[in-house]
Amino acid sequence: MATKPGTGTVLRQRFPRGYARGERLVGAPARGLDSVGHVAWFVVTAIGSIGHALRFYRKEVLRLIAEIGMGTGAMAVIGGTVAIVGFVTLSGGSLIAIQGFSSLGNIGVEAFTGFFAALVNVRIAAPVVAGQALAATVGAGATAELGAMRISEEIDALEVMGIKSISYLVSTRIMAGFIVIIPLYAMAIIMSFLSAQVTTTLFYGQSTGTYEHYFRTFLRPDDVAWSFVQAIIISVIVMLNHCYYGYFASGGPVGVGEAVGRSMRASLIAIVLVVLFASLALYGTDPNFNLTV
Repeated sequence: MATKPGTGTVLRQRFPRGYARGERLVGAPARGLDSVGHVAWFVVTAIGSIGHALRFYRKEVLRLIAEIGMGTGAMAVIGGTVAIVGFVTLSGGSLIAIQGFSSLGNIGVEAFTGFFAALVNVRIAAPVVAGQALAATVGAGATAELGAMRISEEIDALEVMGIKSISYLVSTRIMAGFIVIIPLYAMAIIMSFLSAQVTTTLFYGQSTGTYEHYFRTFLRPDDVAWSFVQAIIISVIVMLNHCYYGYFASGGPVGVGEAVGRSMRASLIAIVLVVLFASLALYGTDPNFNLTV
């Protein structure tokens, strides 16, 4: 006696595309949870291996610090990451001064351009711009490098030789990014301050005394300190994100390119979210400035 086919079999035969889409939709929560767990395992392993990397791979950390700071090959000719971050923050500070002076001038308070530059540069613009420059230069390069090593089986070869690949390839890059971001971000902050002042005083003719009065009055040292904390957090997240996509890249050269694109999208979102949540936590209830000063 023949057995009647089940409802699932009938639906799969009659509506193959719709049935496949339904299966993907039903399994999406489980796949998402599995992905989160995979990322969490990678993050915990990479951060937990930092001590091992500093103990056994100090030379690799030093090499990566030099590579991240000054770059290699053609990047070294133009100054590497330092030059790129400096140029991008220089442009960002100038744009803040241009928009601030023009917008505040509409209501007759263009003297507050110094206040605007001190507030926006430190709390929003500099962390976002520096993070994006770091992701576009160092992060994308790390994804491509690790992805190329994965598809050519170099990472598997490291494991065969008894080298902890995550410690050697990922933890060292996290430490290098953590160390390099401090002087790099200090330079970025200085460039954003100088560009805003030069634009306001030289191109718009505002007196230097007026600009510096409002700039120094509303520039708070604790804002600068928290800005550095944001930059450090962003650097760690960016390096973890790009190393994750590169370490698990697959599909040949095309897969490496796709991994670079996905990692950049994730980094851009993560950078903005870090600044958003930091602003909510630090200034959500108290903006920490008083225009009557």
